[in-house]
Amino acid sequence: MALNVIRFQIQGVPQWGVIRNGQITPVPGDFPTTGAFLAAHTVETLASLQGDQISEDSVELLSPVTENQQFLCQGANYRQHMIESGMNPDDKHFNMIFTKAQSCISPANCDVIRPGRVKFLDYEIELGLVLKKNITAACTVRDDNLHEYVAGLVIVNDYSARDIQIPEMQFYKGKSFRTFGPVGPYLCLLDRQEMSKLYDMNLTLTVNGDVRQRDTTRNLVNRPPETITELSGVQDMFIGDLIATGTPSGCALSVPSPTKQKIAALLPPAAKWKMFMKIQSQRPQYLKPGDRVEARIVSADGSIDLGVQRNRIVGGA
Repeated sequence: MALNVIRFQIQGVPQWGVIRNGQITPVPGDFPTTGAFLAAHTVETLASLQGDQISEDSVELLSPVTENQQFLCQGANYRQHMIESGMNPDDKHFNMIFTKAQSCISPANCDVIRPGRVKFLDYEIELGLVLKKNITAACTVRDDNLHEYVAGLVIVNDYSARDIQIPEMQFYKGKSFRTFGPVGPYLCLLDRQEMSKLYDMNLTLTVNGDVRQRDTTRNLVNRPPETITELSGVQDMFIGDLIATGTPSGCALSVPSPTKQKIAALLPPAAKWKMFMKIQSQRPQYLKPGDRVEARIVSADGSIDLGVQRNRIVGGA
């Protein structure tokens, strides 16, 4: 079964609940972190929860992934996105991994603050995996045991300041400003039978109602089992940690072809980056204050619906 849970607050008190058809059944108990909540519950026990209900519209949403959890990310993990990022997919034989600051984790419907120094703010819809257990040694993850490692799925938007990420070669800094990581609204917990639908999720992102990104997780290049296996040989991961699996094509960023990049590499750095900035300044797709971004992920059969993220872009200092 697939079951959506939600983290919310009323009068400043954070709570967890099971959400069905816009109605929340609060989960008794105090669980300050995603890890603590998942350690105390299974999808089966939560599915049987009964009690008084609260309308989703009457509460303030919080991210279902709390700020203490690690925020790991995959880059260039859809073939067409590799191409638009200036990569040759046939030459890329590695899994690109980076992190975002935990402090950028935000509620699904937050205002995204574009800092004053940022001119080229980009969007990246991604399917997020939330881990089910601590991983402190190398392990081998396969499709048939993935349910032992992944508790559920969330929507992530990996907002990115391209004028910092690219010229400064700073993925972490360019992607970690506060509010640059909305998560949710729902954490969809999956049982073993539902886990295979992870590969049949449809992603759609719009800006001011216009579709910018649309793809399916069938087109993931490095899939969750091999990614978790690889990461387990590098670092410790913990229950409730988040892995964002990469974004499809359709981003605002425009990167020259590999051939043009080789030519640009012959230029003095100042000239090369001046050219980059000029090209990006001609891209109307970059986000501006007042823009509204919506992100949705749903399975092809409709049985898994992660809700809708709604972000307004606002200017910052």
